[in-house]
Amino acid sequence: PSVSGLLRFLSLIRRNIMTMRQVKQIYSAPNPHWVGNGFSMSTVFSYKENAEQYSPFLLMDYAEPTLFKPVTNARGVGTHPHRGFETVTIAYQGEVSHHDSTGHAGTIAEGDVQWMTAASGILHKEYHSEKMTKEGGMLEVVQLWVNLPSAYKMVQPRYQALKAQDIPHVQLPNAQGYVRVIAGDYANTSGIAMTYSPLNLWDVCLNHAGTSHYAIPEGHNAMVFVVKGAIHLNNSDIVRQHEIAILDTHGDTLTLGSMGDAIVLILTGEPINEPVVGQGPFVMNTQQELLQAFDDYDNGKFGMMD
Repeated sequence: PSVSGLLRFLSLIRRNIMTMRQVKQIYSAPNPHWVGNGFSMSTVFSYKENAEQYSPFLLMDYAEPTLFKPVTNARGVGTHPHRGFETVTIAYQGEVSHHDSTGHAGTIAEGDVQWMTAASGILHKEYHSEKMTKEGGMLEVVQLWVNLPSAYKMVQPRYQALKAQDIPHVQLPNAQGYVRVIAGDYANTSGIAMTYSPLNLWDVCLNHAGTSHYAIPEGHNAMVFVVKGAIHLNNSDIVRQHEIAILDTHGDTLTLGSMGDAIVLILTGEPINEPVVGQGPFVMNTQQELLQAFDDYDNGKFGMMD
């Protein structure tokens, strides 16, 4: 090649390196704890550690594959409130049923996603489906808490049942796998979840060794969680099963090098940049709003459960 061609090639490499997202930290999901008697959850990250780093996401719980035997009474977690944010539940294995104080009820089956906007306040409970209770089976889920901007913290609760067959799939090059676009946009394909702030939630299924590339909006916080398998991230770091990588906010490119079958959850979002004051099931902007949430709950303002 000519000298000028070589210089252009080196310039392209340099530009790609400059825009690649750098890894700030990689760590493993901690030991699990029981939520009720139906969910063995590991809190992978929480806003209580570094709210700005994760915003607009607040928390991520992961229930690693757990085999449950058949029983008579459904396992789960009893009635509890939420205010000020959204919960997003992704079922990888098993079935979770639920109902809430707005009258919504249903079952999150394998591949389904439940996007519940608690907002001004809701009561709900979650438990193993009737089928899973009677027959037993493996349960594996991810639950995210997504913060709401202050302007939307007190809107009416909303529920989105995202069925597996309705979630858009984008095929990756070289038959490497596909991306389920749950929320946001990937490769000119929009997810079906409605959100109150700009974010992406991509569920990536990789079925053989290879490399895939993902455009990350500049300025978004970004995280990569490996549900299954292992990956080379950005041609450098290895992220193993049940580990999460926290990325720097600069750059617009992310590369996954799969070592074989893998499931990877990619989260990106525009930081909300507002105060975060939370305790238990409530996340607000001020201490006064937090105290009001507890008072409203004590006074029955979150509705009633059957």
